[in-house]
Amino acid sequence: MSLPAIALQKYNPLTTIITYDDFDRGACGWLDLTPNFTEPGHMHRATALDKSHWGAPMLSTSTFGLVGTHGSMDGTYSLKLATRPVANPYEEKPAPGSFSHALKRLSMHRTIQRLQMEMWYAYTPEQDRIGLGEKDIRAFGMFFDIQDHEYRWQPGIRYLNSVNGELAQRWQIMQAADVTDKQWAYGREGEWNIRGIDGLWYGERRKDGTADAYSEVPGTHQQLVYNETDDKINWLYLRLLVDFAKREYIEFQSMDRVYSLRAQKPTLTRPYARIEGLLNPIIWLENDTNRRCFLNIDSVVISMD
Repeated sequence: MSLPAIALQKYNPLTTIITYDDFDRGACGWLDLTPNFTEPGHMHRATALDKSHWGAPMLSTSTFGLVGTHGSMDGTYSLKLATRPVANPYEEKPAPGSFSHALKRLSMHRTIQRLQMEMWYAYTPEQDRIGLGEKDIRAFGMFFDIQDHEYRWQPGIRYLNSVNGELAQRWQIMQAADVTDKQWAYGREGEWNIRGIDGLWYGERRKDGTADAYSEVPGTHQQLVYNETDDKINWLYLRLLVDFAKREYIEFQSMDRVYSLRAQKPTLTRPYARIEGLLNPIIWLENDTNRRCFLNIDSVVISMD
């Protein structure tokens, strides 16, 4: 059996693997989101949020001052998402640099019935002060940015870890509330984004952890494995399965727990220009305090049937 085949045994892909990205082989096409440089002088278009300071993904050996080099779960390198040491209160719009974001720019190549993303990951704040640091990480998640022949839609999940320093530790799905495009974009008229798009940073947020961009999933409170110091990481499994043909959620799996999402639907929006056939997987991380936080991804599998 070849080495890739052995490595894939830690995954549960559908019948057709679109991409298997082990970051020991490099960044594999995953990159950060940059602004749209469409204005005179090659300047980026002004939006409600400054995305030019989002933390860029990088390859990492997960080296810490005390424990030394972890490496990845299965090799040397993982893809590291690293925020900057800034954060706003949860109920305000995110501070520039409080996110790190990685996406892979793909397109559809055949008819899809079901679509799935899986990854092994670890998370921790920077080892720069005393204490566990668990509450410094606000949220992380993954989703697909899809535009088929009729709609643009973004099915995804996030783990809401901490809200203004208080642990929440529950899962939510991307599903927009019934608000206007202006409300979605923090009161801006003519904003590039519309309701249901880029909910990881758009939409009103409330102190109880709810948000216009996300819906609560009952019974999904989960305390993830988090080690006793912030220089030790544990590798965790996450999987999201979507009914592409019906434009519905099916389920997601976190560690050994499987949560049914049947009958739940992502938000369908009008299509954007020039991106019909878009199929971008996206992974992201957000701070809860003024401290750098990391999300390390050992590998990712995107599959379909």
